[in-house]
Amino acid sequence: MQEDLKSRALAIDDLIDYQTGSVVSREIVRKETGTVTIFAFDKGEGLSEHSAPFDAMVHIVDGTARITLGGEENTVEKGEIIIMPANVPHALHAVEKYKMILTMIRS
Repeated sequence: MQEDLKSRALAIDDLIDYQTGSVVSREIVRKETGTVTIFAFDKGEGLSEHSAPFDAMVHIVDGTARITLGGEENTVEKGEIIIMPANVPHALHAVEKYKMILTMIRS
């Protein structure tokens, strides 16, 4: 985590900006036990199907995402979370541009 981010209130919109035709990410916490990363997806962008060896929680903080878990599609909107279980294939797609916080726990 960057030192300038510690011990003060932060506005999510100030941490990351949307970029046309892109997925942008910024890691804000990195520990042996896990990470917290903020992402900004432009409309139509996404991450292809993959899996991770750890549980991860996605918190949508702006917009709407389609998150596919084990072949089942979920629409996740601003203010909602979804937990992606370890080793389950998942993919993300921006129904509209969205920002999310990804918290991955490595234990």
